[in-house]
Amino acid sequence: MSRYIGPVCRLCRRESTKLFLKGDKCYNACTLDKGIRKAVPGMHVGRRPKTSEYAKRLREKQKAKRIAGLTEQQFRHYFRRAQIMPGLTGENLLRLLETRLDNVVRRMGLALSEPHARQLVLHGHVQVNDRRVDIPSYGVQPGDRITLSEPIRQNAAVQQAVQSAQKRGPMPSWLEVNPTHASGKMRSWPTREEISYPVDEQLIVELYSK
Repeated sequence: MSRYIGPVCRLCRRESTKLFLKGDKCYNACTLDKGIRKAVPGMHVGRRPKTSEYAKRLREKQKAKRIAGLTEQQFRHYFRRAQIMPGLTGENLLRLLETRLDNVVRRMGLALSEPHARQLVLHGHVQVNDRRVDIPSYGVQPGDRITLSEPIRQNAAVQQAVQSAQKRGPMPSWLEVNPTHASGKMRSWPTREEISYPVDEQLIVELYSK
């Protein structure tokens, strides 16, 4: 499967917002916070053409896609699923992305970033209801228990992630976390206010509805 392997800070600069793809650096040493290299990447630095309505919608879609680490085909698949679900399509889409197993592991503070969480899942270090799951796109349901395997709990990166999450404040109310045992539980579906995607989902719906 194709995936982006270039510098991820470049993606944040392109979207002019934090995508939280590099763990603690995004909180402590982000170039956007420091005012360093804020310009959109590319050879024509400083040239900002007028943004069209289509471009605004495209940028919102690109932000959501890059935060989740999905290809265009995968993202469209989630959008089609959101369309047939009851409720608002935009909120359904973000809820599907938010409750992916790799994102839940990140939100629980057991991984430094989305790529780190995906690696933990792919390598078989994550268990759902005491069963190993190595599919990052696995949809977590309310009541599911998520646990890291015993050997990986003492990993330096995992320990750093747990400590960093505790410093940042309380967990979202839809998650119950036990950092000592590197485990947690999904209490309920997240509300729109609790979803971590800084995007305007209505613009994504308008983009795909044309």
